[in-house]
Amino acid sequence: MASLDFPILPVGVVGAITPWNFPLAMITRKVGPALACGCTVVIKPSELTPLTALAAAELALQAGIPPGAVNVVFGNAPEIGDALLASRQVRKITFTGSTAVGKKLMAGAAQTVKKVSLELGGNAPCIIFDDADLEVAVKGAGEQGEQPVFGQPQNVSEI
Repeated sequence: MASLDFPILPVGVVGAITPWNFPLAMITRKVGPALACGCTVVIKPSELTPLTALAAAELALQAGIPPGAVNVVFGNAPEIGDALLASRQVRKITFTGSTAVGKKLMAGAAQTVKKVSLELGGNAPCIIFDDADLEVAVKGAGEQGEQPVFGQPQNVSEI
């Protein structure tokens, strides 16, 4: 049986811009793969959840990640975004947030040919079958802990 191997190569410094919702999950989803590939990371967290990023960086140190591998910056989001985009040392931008900001980051990243990963305006499918209790299903789909994740309903009998 044939196998296909892909080398895991670091791209360099990764700029990770994270949102206020699911702050630790968003940080770990961006930082973990970068560190696993040998990259250093600069986290720009939401102004609403800065302490989560600091805690994540502290936990990384406690876990044995070398000092300087995980960095956190705070401040004016557009200014920091512009600085990350302008830096030739930052080789990749990863962002979760609005489509409008994602477009700006994509355009800015093109100037220095950075790699970009964008998670924008997510769609969360919500499938409700014909035999489901519709009232319970709708109530459950709408109660997402004040997170902006809501399903895109489809009528399964019509699919």
